[in-house]
Amino acid sequence: MLPFSRVTIIGLGLIGSSLAHAIRAYLPTVRVTGHDANPEVREIARRIDLCDDITDTAGASVIDADLVVLCVPPGAMAAAASAIKDDLPREAILSEVASCQASIIAAIREILPDVQMVPAHPVAGTENSGPEAGFATLFHNRWCILTPPEGTDPVAIARVEDLWKRLGANIEIMDPAHHDLVLAVTSHLPHIIAYTIVGTASDLEHVTASEVIKFSAGGFRDFTRIAASDPTMWRDVFLANKDAVLEMLQRFTEDLTQLQRAIRWGDGDKLFDHFSKTRAVRRSIIEQGQDDAAPDFGRHHE
Repeated sequence: MLPFSRVTIIGLGLIGSSLAHAIRAYLPTVRVTGHDANPEVREIARRIDLCDDITDTAGASVIDADLVVLCVPPGAMAAAASAIKDDLPREAILSEVASCQASIIAAIREILPDVQMVPAHPVAGTENSGPEAGFATLFHNRWCILTPPEGTDPVAIARVEDLWKRLGANIEIMDPAHHDLVLAVTSHLPHIIAYTIVGTASDLEHVTASEVIKFSAGGFRDFTRIAASDPTMWRDVFLANKDAVLEMLQRFTEDLTQLQRAIRWGDGDKLFDHFSKTRAVRRSIIEQGQDDAAPDFGRHHE
């Protein structure tokens, strides 16, 4: 397998900076060049020595790259592709890490119709953002879903797969549209629910004299962690994957109506059966190593 020797990362937020840290930690012979459209982010990246080189323009960052990874919000993907169009080497592979793929691939293909493209979405993250939020182990034992368009060179797919495996990720290959439906269930729907619940609590805060915040239980605290995620990225995600998100929201609304009816009519058996099923899902996630069973979700106590 021919390894990459010069990787460019465009967008130095949580995922981009973690990717830079991971490559420099686990693939020390690879030269990492970074760029971010925000000059303040570029200055921070230089200060913390995030990459071997930080360029002031996107075009300059890709001139000698053999892999370019776009780590910008979904709404900025087309602009990032346009910014490198004239300087991207013909033999370079282009990747991106968006959590919605079909619309992003189509947008980039309009700008770069001949590029060899292997998107790779790492299903990993925290509620933090920015170049100082990244860390090398973010991808350890997390899934990275490759969504290569039809007709992609198998060698290009294998090279990108090999890179992510070396960074500690587990690999799955999916059709882009199927990826978007899966992520609408596992990521996008939970985020929009979290944003809604925390927003509702905020609206009620004047009624409860700040008791919503003061007496936040574990469940609400977990929702606030999710709802603290980067607003720019999640605005773009919901707009870019709107069809799948709306389909999942409709399914969720129907299921919620059934639970509402069970509560209204005192149907304890239905509630118990439903909660038992969802508890089994949690156990399966732990068994597959995607979380742990530490007491109180791993919170540390004095």
